[in-house]
Amino acid sequence: MSSLFKKAADAIDAGFIKRIYEGCYFDRRTRVLTRCVAEMIPKNARVLDIGCGNGQISSMIAEGRSDIHIKGIDIMKRKEECFIPVEVFDGEHIPYNDNSFDAALFVDVLHHIPDPMIILREAMRVVRNCIIIKDHNADRFLGNATLKFMDWVGNARYGVVLEYNYLKKPQWETAFSELGLTVGAYNSSLHLYPGPLDWVFGGSLQFVSRLDVKD
Repeated sequence: MSSLFKKAADAIDAGFIKRIYEGCYFDRRTRVLTRCVAEMIPKNARVLDIGCGNGQISSMIAEGRSDIHIKGIDIMKRKEECFIPVEVFDGEHIPYNDNSFDAALFVDVLHHIPDPMIILREAMRVVRNCIIIKDHNADRFLGNATLKFMDWVGNARYGVVLEYNYLKKPQWETAFSELGLTVGAYNSSLHLYPGPLDWVFGGSLQFVSRLDVKD
């Protein structure tokens, strides 16, 4: 199966297929996620983007939300230019004091981590208000296989660690409950992809949620 994923990733890197991929998938996904995540960030918030990559989504959020300030951390810096200030960290210990931020973002990050509870607890330590998560629900038939394919094609060429740690919705709910987080907003109708592609790769596989931190 991994050889098929590699062929798909190699195809994405090639000429016109790469342009189609970036035009139909990446650009649209970035715009839609920017809007969906921005809607959940509190006013005048200081935000930490955990696992920010090159920070493009956070940069676009900040452009449309002049009331917020965003910094990023990641386990590595991308070779290309980063769009926001990014600090490298060890993936488990966030290098900021308690309550340093109003909100934290995890945009397609937690399924790359063997035990997401560790970094979620760290996020709770450094935020006062909420944690906003964009990730996947693997409940659907062949959901795990579909998400693996998408992950490989989108991330393998960047050297991103691929744990394929996809949770089902009840598992997310159990995790949030154990952490004492309250679901303040939830959106699983993101429409990240055009036309019929959204039925295959979108729909219930994708969600954005704001988890409120209890006082």
